[in-house]
Amino acid sequence: MPSDIIPVRRALISVSDKTGIVELANSLSRRGIEILSTGGTAATIHAAGTPVREISDLTGFPEILGGRIKTLHPRVHGGLLARRDDSEHRRTLDEHGIPPIDLLLIDLYPFESVVAAGGDRDQCVETIDIGGPAMIRSAAKNHRFVCVVTDREDYPRLLDQLESTGGGTSLEFRTDLAGIALSRTAAYDTSIANWIAKEAGVTEPRRLLIAGEFERLLRYGENPHQRAAFYRDLSGLPGSGTIHLIQGKPLSYNNILDLDAGLALIGEFRPETDGPTCAIIKHGNPCGVACGPTTQDAYRRALACDRTSAFGGIVVFNAELTGDAAREITGIFTEVVVAPTVEPEARGCLSGKPNLRLLEVNAVPTDVRETLHVRQVAGGFLRQGSDNGGRPLDAGDLTIVTRRKPSEDETRTMLFAWKVVKHATSNAIVFCRGCSTVGIGAGQVSRVDSTRIAAWKADNVAEPTFPGGSNPGVTAASDAFLPFADSIEEMARAGVTALVQPGGSIRDNDIIRAADSAGIAMAFTGIRQFRH
Repeated sequence: MPSDIIPVRRALISVSDKTGIVELANSLSRRGIEILSTGGTAATIHAAGTPVREISDLTGFPEILGGRIKTLHPRVHGGLLARRDDSEHRRTLDEHGIPPIDLLLIDLYPFESVVAAGGDRDQCVETIDIGGPAMIRSAAKNHRFVCVVTDREDYPRLLDQLESTGGGTSLEFRTDLAGIALSRTAAYDTSIANWIAKEAGVTEPRRLLIAGEFERLLRYGENPHQRAAFYRDLSGLPGSGTIHLIQGKPLSYNNILDLDAGLALIGEFRPETDGPTCAIIKHGNPCGVACGPTTQDAYRRALACDRTSAFGGIVVFNAELTGDAAREITGIFTEVVVAPTVEPEARGCLSGKPNLRLLEVNAVPTDVRETLHVRQVAGGFLRQGSDNGGRPLDAGDLTIVTRRKPSEDETRTMLFAWKVVKHATSNAIVFCRGCSTVGIGAGQVSRVDSTRIAAWKADNVAEPTFPGGSNPGVTAASDAFLPFADSIEEMARAGVTALVQPGGSIRDNDIIRAADSAGIAMAFTGIRQFRH
């Protein structure tokens, strides 16, 4: 064997997830490798007829404290940590009868899944693994001589390695797996630390901890010269990490960004109260949002807002995608369509568009209050909670500040527009008629420019043929206060009859007088919704 190949003569196996472990243990045993194991893992291997030695036989000490202590013993860690090239280490092993362990096959108690499933405090605490991470760190530290495998996906790699080396492992292989193992314990500790901080009510932890699991390489990033990959977080929360691809190519970097924006927006609307809702996203911004009696109607109305911008966009629904809606979608080039469920008829209809990515999302993220947003900047990270405003607003949360009060239809449309405007890039202005957008101005450095864009789109881009409720006028929403009355003047010229905005400008009195002069009903929310 080459000098860096270490023969595997003894393996310690301790796993919570027994998937594939019987077959692997049998393969190791056939190679003459002695197998040590713990509790349930040993019983599983023994029941399959594979020779196995209980860890308590090695340590001479039984498992105690309900299994909390079984591998925290010098005979285990000595076998993992001893340097084979150190004569003093070898003498110590011989003196104390400690057999070297060349291979550690291990996973960790399922802490993350217990938390994600809503386990109570005692259940979560009991699935905090102690002995597993300790053994992983010992083996990984001593990877010059010991191989550690923590992920099931590496079982085939291990068997291939043993076959290609004649029963050993190379330093390159051990180094690779040691890095994987240590990243696993780091992610595990991250989940535990974040859970304990949450339990303690800590909102700004002393150390920011983030962990993700590699999902796949992406073709490229925002541009072809940028490398990119998708990492799934371990929270189990609905979103981009819980989608199911029904047809089409894997999602690109930009697709995922747009999908995330679309899911956040569509999560504002509940099918049981708002009805089927559709959002069309382009470059991270909504270019059309609408509710309707059916998904087909919702899509038609959303598309009517800005058919040109919708070309090549992402279409997101909060309700099942029907065949009728799918047929409508085939009339324009669309990158991605996502819904909670997809009718078989809709699948068949869209199958004729092989470049269209069709997705189901396990759950629309309607409750994002516990989600944290982290953004990297040069030299550090920014961390904030989700922009949920505490809860969705209702009519009782609006403070009417003008002489004219909004009608019932205008109030309903203001609440719809308010949900949409928070998902458009600042400075954002949204024009709506009924529960449908008719003009969106976003991402401008001047709020009056956003107003002019929204007005121009409402007059020149939006199709006037879709129903918009009994109110013939337009309702507007602004994500932040209006600094000057010029935006009110532009809205008045565009036919706006009602406006919802946060308020809070030093010129609020001027804004109110301008609205009164134009006959516009205006409501303050007291909540700003910037999105950068």
